Amino acid sequence: MIKKYVYGNPFPTDAVVIEIEPAADKLPFFETDNQGGFTYSLSEDDIVYGLGEQIRGINKRGWQYVSWNYDNPNHQEDTRSLYGAHNFIIVCGAATFGAFFDYAGKMEFDIGYTKRSVMQIKAAQNDLAVYIITGENEKDIVKQFREIIGRSYVPPLWAFGYGQSRWGYKNEQDIRAVAEQYKAAGIPLDSIYLDIDYMEHYKDFTVDKERFPDLKKLVKDMKTQGIHLVPIIDAGVKIEEGYEVYEEGVRGNYFCKNADSEDFVGAVWPGRVHFPDFLQSETRKWFGKKYTVLTKLGIDGFWNDMNEPAIFYTEDRLADTCAEIKKLTAGNMGINEYFTFTGMVAGLNGNMGDYDKFYHNVDGQMVKHSDIHNLYGMNMTRSAFEALQEICPEKRTLFFSRSSYIGAHRYGGIWQGDNKSWWSHILQSMQQLPALNMAGFLFIGSDTGGFGCDTTEDLMLRWLQYSLFTPLFRNHSADGTREQELYRFDNVNAAAEMIKIRYSLIPYLYSEFLKAALNNEMMFKPLAFDFPEDLTAKQVEDQLLLGNELMIAPVYKQNAQGRYVYLPEEMMLVRMQSCNDYQTEILPQGHHYVNIALNELVFFIRNQRAIPFAQTAENTTQTDIHSLRLLGYSGSSYVLYWDNGSSPNPEDSLTVSTL
Repeated sequence: MIKKYVYGNPFPTDAVVIEIEPAADKLPFFETDNQGGFTYSLSEDDIVYGLGEQIRGINKRGWQYVSWNYDNPNHQEDTRSLYGAHNFIIVCGAATFGAFFDYAGKMEFDIGYTKRSVMQIKAAQNDLAVYIITGENEKDIVKQFREIIGRSYVPPLWAFGYGQSRWGYKNEQDIRAVAEQYKAAGIPLDSIYLDIDYMEHYKDFTVDKERFPDLKKLVKDMKTQGIHLVPIIDAGVKIEEGYEVYEEGVRGNYFCKNADSEDFVGAVWPGRVHFPDFLQSETRKWFGKKYTVLTKLGIDGFWNDMNEPAIFYTEDRLADTCAEIKKLTAGNMGINEYFTFTGMVAGLNGNMGDYDKFYHNVDGQMVKHSDIHNLYGMNMTRSAFEALQEICPEKRTLFFSRSSYIGAHRYGGIWQGDNKSWWSHILQSMQQLPALNMAGFLFIGSDTGGFGCDTTEDLMLRWLQYSLFTPLFRNHSADGTREQELYRFDNVNAAAEMIKIRYSLIPYLYSEFLKAALNNEMMFKPLAFDFPEDLTAKQVEDQLLLGNELMIAPVYKQNAQGRYVYLPEEMMLVRMQSCNDYQTEILPQGHHYVNIALNELVFFIRNQRAIPFAQTAENTTQTDIHSLRLLGYSGSSYVLYWDNGSSPNPEDSLTVSTL
């Protein structure tokens, strides 16, 4: 059962697509102060799931989280905000229910941080809708919630292949070299990503003709090898006379405004920029049609970035900061002045005050950006998705975004933001997967190997062994860091075998993805969701159920030669060195230490179940679902969901068969 409670005058976020009349009774479970505050008394054994892309484990108790889309690649345990805002939680314990706080501005979730026995939720203003969902169990609650927020985006099948990316592929020769060296190493590859280097001076919908003299031919040449090029699109539009996108935006009044009704100026990669007002439908149509500049060249996938929106600085704050620094450096800086100096410089990027300085035109009303901040990235992806449905109505286009709000899951996937080559970020990514699925996001994954810092060979191999199970499987790194294409490592053979195993698993992963999308279910679940009476399963934070047949338990610690695993039921351990070199072993319910060599993939098949396993392929176009074999318990069967991998509506070509 779902009930809706309305406070004040909520901004229409479009997160919920099914109209629900406000309830007349009192909000259950929570005490409210009618000022945007909600309080719930936690029992000692209560578990709180959810909040999508946040840190600190599957159970969110014990920390304070802030829903405020924020560019923070250096996230550690003290982080409170990341790239997405997903205000959906499930409380499981003395009472079990779901709660969605539909609010687009800043919102705080103090889940036993200030006081262990109290959950305090606070919206910046008392203008929001609260949805309370009760049901048979956590999975039922998720299903009901997913039904009211709309079906999850399904990407083209090729998006499930392995992708190679780097900020630093500076020209056509770099792209061709990557493709050639992957082929020479015998490593399957479906996509290569173009970061900001392909643009002319970082201007959206431009191509640097010196670095990429014939992008259309490059796209065509790559496709003959089964490789798709996926360019980045940023939120900020460079202010430059003669630049068509800028001039059209000014003429059409498509940009966000400052308090004086002039186009707001911020700064990101191109320098001074305007931000498209994606809250306006006309702006979305205008910006979305710009993607044709690249689709005409054969591009059929995009990733949207910097769309929190990230702001490196605003000119007035920069001027004030420079003036203060001049004063501070005029004499001998003491320790207090030094920390003031460093704090002011660091405070330029993503300064909260800057988001109070610009406005959106919503049906003729000027709305301060900070009041609807978390909707910006969602509407940028919506802009592209809706436009490409008209431009390329015959096929699916790949979209994923850095910033998101619940509702964005209908338009594209997300990657889990800029991360680091830290072991802790493997575990953090895995722990976010169930909460993102709860919020509707199914096409998800992390930057494999880590985006920032220098990766290591063992970290890359362990990361591959985790992320080869995630729908989005992309190796991505930052300019200036160690180059981490797989062919560069000594143990290239082990890395190649991991990628080949991924391609053999695609029939299972894609099938489970389709089931989750079409049936409003989760692809990744905490163990407790399927084993609710198992007290130990409720404590497991580093293993996940993947679909209805698998359990994954990746290694995420440096130099570890194995790990402890808890099995809530008898399972089959599968130990793979390659697609054709593997061993299986039946393990009883309980605790086990499992040795896992650096060149081995280990996963578990649930009791009396089996998964489809294909011959490996150079890319997804060569995936053969007609010669699948079942891997798992003898006598078990599997229900395979499959479609043609490209039709706009997967149901139009869906086949369901039992293997």
